[in-house]
Amino acid sequence: MLYLFYGQEEFLINKEIKKILNSNKIDEINVNSYDLEESFLKDVIDDAVTISLFSDKKVIICHNSHMFTGSKKTIIDDSLDSLEEYFDHLNPDTILIFTVNAEKVDDRKKIVKKFKKVGTVKDFNHSNRIDNIVKEMFEDYQIDFKTIKLLTDRVGTDLNLLEKESEKLKIYKLYEKVITDDDVIALTNKNIDTDIFKLIDNIVLKNKEQALETYYELLKYNEDPLNILIRVANQFRVMYQSKELYHKGYTQKNISELLEAHPYYIQKVLEKGTNYDNQTILKYINDLADLDFKIKSSGIDKELAMELFIINI
Repeated sequence: MLYLFYGQEEFLINKEIKKILNSNKIDEINVNSYDLEESFLKDVIDDAVTISLFSDKKVIICHNSHMFTGSKKTIIDDSLDSLEEYFDHLNPDTILIFTVNAEKVDDRKKIVKKFKKVGTVKDFNHSNRIDNIVKEMFEDYQIDFKTIKLLTDRVGTDLNLLEKESEKLKIYKLYEKVITDDDVIALTNKNIDTDIFKLIDNIVLKNKEQALETYYELLKYNEDPLNILIRVANQFRVMYQSKELYHKGYTQKNISELLEAHPYYIQKVLEKGTNYDNQTILKYINDLADLDFKIKSSGIDKELAMELFIINI
């Protein structure tokens, strides 16, 4: 069996690999992992053709399989032809899985064309399926999509975080198996970044009342006003940098690597950034920097200072 999983959502890729391991009843002792930015492809091929000493089947997982994309990071050591030859004579006792964090594979490449004929290729990029993915996390529990929306609004869209929060809710309602809005509000941790994005939207759109409402909401959660100011300024900064890099031809993956941020976060920042021109973003970065300096140098009340900043937008 042969699989190629690509995409920016590592959570979904790992979930799919676990499914394969479970359905084939593979023990950990029969799982070998390689990082193709550090290991040679030749070693993978040698492992794939070798019969397992411990079981009928074994699994080989190859991370960072860039040879299927436009990147040249994989250490291919002149073994790409040997890999294509292996595709013609697959070891039936080896399940070979390639993964790569990339928006897409390069369909023009010979290796990709060949792979699609003999193996399974799946896309695991983040999509608008978030509600359905979360629904699956709750398995046989009852939860409606309105409650799921409340959960994602509070926690955000990081699937690892959502899984942790869903496990907490499932344990809490283990016997009743019905998840309500009240359960979500009572048990889940609110992700401040969700409100920061909302605050930024309202600042740029000059929706003063909504911006103040979001600001007061953050204060209710004991967020420090100076911390709010810094977070808003940082979001604007990342937005500006991401837009500039994107216009220079960088991909979302390139940008996430350069700025050391999650790819989906960069995707959201770029989506938001398309609504604002760079001059507006730079103005708010400078205004917030000035406000930060005044708070620290003159000792003015930081809570009031941030409030006045919003009123005067």
